[in-house]
Amino acid sequence: MPTATEPGGRPPTSAPVQRATRFTVASFAGVMLVAALAGLPPQPASAASAGPLPAAEQFAQAAVAAGDNASQPFAVLDKTAARLYLFDRNGRMTASSPVLLGLARGDDSVPGIGTRPMAEIRTEERTTPAGRFNAEPGTNTSGEDITWIDYDAAISMHRVRATNPSEQRLQRLASATASDNRISYGCINVPAAFYDRHVKPMFASRGRAVYVLPEVASLDARFPFLRATGN
Repeated sequence: MPTATEPGGRPPTSAPVQRATRFTVASFAGVMLVAALAGLPPQPASAASAGPLPAAEQFAQAAVAAGDNASQPFAVLDKTAARLYLFDRNGRMTASSPVLLGLARGDDSVPGIGTRPMAEIRTEERTTPAGRFNAEPGTNTSGEDITWIDYDAAISMHRVRATNPSEQRLQRLASATASDNRISYGCINVPAAFYDRHVKPMFASRGRAVYVLPEVASLDARFPFLRATGN
C-alpha cells in the first residue's frame, strides 16, 4: 500500500504471473495442536534463530510432513510475536527476524482494500491477513523490489522505511517486545539487511509459501493440510 513510509503499493500494470493464493487461518493457540496432528515430536530451536516460539517450528515440521511446502524453502510469520522465520525445504530454520505488521488486530483483509486510496483506509482496517500465500517477486509504485504476499489486497513484504520519524519504525524493530511492532497498513516491514541477505534470495523464485499464523481465527479449521495429517 503506497505511502512514504510503507512502499508496498500495487502498480496498476505489473500484476504477478501467478497471484497469491490465500487460505484464511486460525487461532494462534491452535498452533500448539500442530505437532500432535502431524504425529511429530516438538523440534529443538535452531542455532540460526533468536529463540523462536516452539509453535513456529512445529508448524513448519507439520507443513513439510504434509508436503504442503512442495519441497521448497518457505517462511512462517508469527503475528503474535511479530517475528518472521525462514526454513529450508526440510523444515530446518535458517534465519529469523523481528518485523513490523499491520496496526490493527485481525486475520482478514477488507474486501477491495487493495484498490482503495490510503486516505480511505480506517485504523481498524490496517490488518496483516493470515493464511497460506504463494509469494511472488515484484515491484511497488516507486519501482522498488518487494515480495508480494497478497497482490489483490496490496500486501507485500519489503524493507522497512523510516522516512516518518514520528512512527519510530527502526526503534520499534529494535525494542525487546512485540507490543510496539504494529504500525503498518498491513504490509510486513523487514530490516533492510535481513531482507537483502535472506528474504530477497529465498523469494526470487515464484510460488514459495509464506504461512502467516493467525491471532484471532482458528488454525486447524483453516489450514486444510493440518486436517489431512490428523487421525
